[in-house]
Formats: sequence, C-alpha cells, structure tokens
Amino acid sequence: MAETTYATVQDVAAGFRPLTASEEQIASRLLVESAIIIDAYNANASADAKNIVSCRMVRRSIGSSGDVPIGASQGSMSALGYSQSWTMGATGSTGELYLNRMDKKLLGAGNAIGSYSPIQELVPQVLEDLS
Repeated sequence: MAETTYATVQDVAAGFRPLTASEEQIASRLLVESAIIIDAYNANASADAKNIVSCRMVRRSIGSSGDVPIGASQGSMSALGYSQSWTMGATGSTGELYLNRMDKKLLGAGNAIGSYSPIQELVPQVLEDLS
C-alpha cells in the first residue's frame, strides 16, 4: 500500500536548511505521519495548503538552527544558574508533530465558531400552534 504524503523531503529542506542524511530519513517518515494528521483535520484542503502545512510540521519536529526550539512562543535563559525554559505554542512540543493555529487556518479548520440547536427547528411549529 502506497503511503500518502503532501510534500517531499526536498520541499521541507527548501526554505529551511540543508538536511543531513539522517534528518532526510526522519523527514521522509514524518511526512507520512503529517499527512494522516492533516487529513484528520481537513482531507478536502487544497494541495498547496497541505504541502505548506506538511513542511511546517516536519520542520518544527526535526529542530531548529539554534538553541531555541521551533514553535516556542516564549523563552528564558540564565547564565551561571544554568536555567533554561521554553513555552511551546499551540500545544506542540519539541520533536512532536502538531498543527498550530496558522496551520489549522491554512487547512480551513481554524477559528470556526458555530452552534446548532435542535430546539430551533421547533420554534416555527410552536409559534404556529400559539396563533
């Protein structure tokens, strides 16, 4: 069975940084996993959106070019006390595949607010019965 991906390892590296051979292997497997996560949110999203989100997810997972993890929304460092802490945004953590708020928006699944009330269907009947 063929495994679905929405981006290539070359897509991940382009616009990020050159990947080592080990990172290329990891990225290849993570692209399959990211496709499953993306489809869970919106399998009908555009091919371009799926490509971009796949790349973003894998880039966050395989790491950053510095000491600050990709996806960190806040950070802290100390010198002689050897303290370091980071706050990860959108429920993700370093090395984990996750969709952040922008990814969800690109997939058409973010910030949607709505409700449904089954009683609402009864209102016209109730009003008719009262008249």
